[in-house]
Amino acid sequence: IESLYITRSIQDRADQLISESEMLFTKLSRLSSLSDLALRLYGWYIKNGHARTEEDEKEISSLVKNNLLLVKPDETNFYEQLYFYQSYSWYAFITQDFLTYYRYTQKWVDLFEREPQMIDIETTVYIKGMHNLMGAHFDLRNYEKLSETLHRFEKFAQSDAVLRNENNLIQTFVYLNTSRLNKHFLEGSFTEGLSLVPGRTAKLDEYAIYLDRHRVLIFYYKIASLYFGSGDCSTAIDYLNKIINWKVDLRTDLQCYSRLLHLISHYEIGNYDLMEYLVKSVYRFMSKMQNLSIVEEEIFAFLKTSFHINVQDVKPALLKLLERLKRHENSRFETRAFLYLDIISWLESKIEGVPVQQIIKQKFMGRKVRHK
Repeated sequence: IESLYITRSIQDRADQLISESEMLFTKLSRLSSLSDLALRLYGWYIKNGHARTEEDEKEISSLVKNNLLLVKPDETNFYEQLYFYQSYSWYAFITQDFLTYYRYTQKWVDLFEREPQMIDIETTVYIKGMHNLMGAHFDLRNYEKLSETLHRFEKFAQSDAVLRNENNLIQTFVYLNTSRLNKHFLEGSFTEGLSLVPGRTAKLDEYAIYLDRHRVLIFYYKIASLYFGSGDCSTAIDYLNKIINWKVDLRTDLQCYSRLLHLISHYEIGNYDLMEYLVKSVYRFMSKMQNLSIVEEEIFAFLKTSFHINVQDVKPALLKLLERLKRHENSRFETRAFLYLDIISWLESKIEGVPVQQIIKQKFMGRKVRHK
């Protein structure tokens, strides 16, 4: 419109308008590219989970090859900073760089707290930022920070921004209870955590038409893990069957670990007549999904022969497996195996003849003493 009114008396106006237009185009193009990148990375995670191999890492790196993440975001542009922090968060999470994941989820939340008016405008994005920040504390086993952030989120859950909007209310329910379950996992208080299950499963049914399948899968896996940790493997199997029998093309890693935990639960119960079939079935599924790591290969090798081992030889076999697995605890591509299933604590519980939650509680108390 302004170009229609350029006259000879304003000779530099055309150049000025072109310059402003080019600057605006650059800003919008960068904003759009960052937004697309964050979405692509999150989409990759929803389908595949964490990077499993060097090939996965190359594929993820190819998504960020435009080097957008190497350029500092414009600190005057809220959305550019937001998409930049989101992109870095997903990239770090997928590649299991949990310290970097924490740093950028914290920046994501801090951005909103510096500009609190944006919490009302982008409430869902703020909720997701808080969820990822709590998730980062859980992945880093940072119990104190998880408790502190969870307490803040519980207070926020009672705010008008949440209560007056059904979508925000449902999202808050999902993320709040995910972190409450995670807190019990860190504490080793599995039996106490079971008190959360009835009310939460009822809400899952109530919110069924509003919840995406990914969130429901995570809930089922966490509930199954809670029952497994408390020693109720039969109920754990019931929840794992919900995942196994639900034909969905997402989170192949979660589907694989559900089958592995399902297999271990049957081993715990002593359903040895099913073991041979289940070992072959789960191994075949994980091979097809290209999801077998060194740790899983070791677990399968043990379980394949475990029901033929003499009683007196079980403990030595478990000790050998534990020793082999501990070699891989700090391996970059093996992290996810210990993240989804605390196989080390389970083996230690079998060797010592005590419940797995007792082992995890002892480790939790040991960490608290060290931090003091």
